[in-house]
Amino acid sequence: MKTTQEYFAHYEAIATISGQMLSAARGGEWSELKALQGTYRELVDKLKEVDSGSELDENARARKLDLVKKILADDAAIRDLTSPSLARLSALFTVNSPARVLKKMVGLR
Repeated sequence: MKTTQEYFAHYEAIATISGQMLSAARGGEWSELKALQGTYRELVDKLKEVDSGSELDENARARKLDLVKKILADDAAIRDLTSPSLARLSALFTVNSPARVLKKMVGLR
């Protein structure tokens, strides 16, 4: 079992990365967002190990809930920012051949 300090350090690391991901999405820094997603996934994958057997008092549960709400809010905001771009790209591929879309994206005619 992890100590309470280690337990919350893990959740706070996830919250920090989700905040960085949101900043990258807001700035249109898609390669940075993608890089951060790898770190985010690693941390989330380890969550099961961190969460198992951890007993929290009422204050600790409230703190965990606040962190989870922040992470989920960041995730929703990231999806809102990325979904329109994905929808436009999907529409382009539907109307045009993938090769034509890629040529347009790189500036070829």
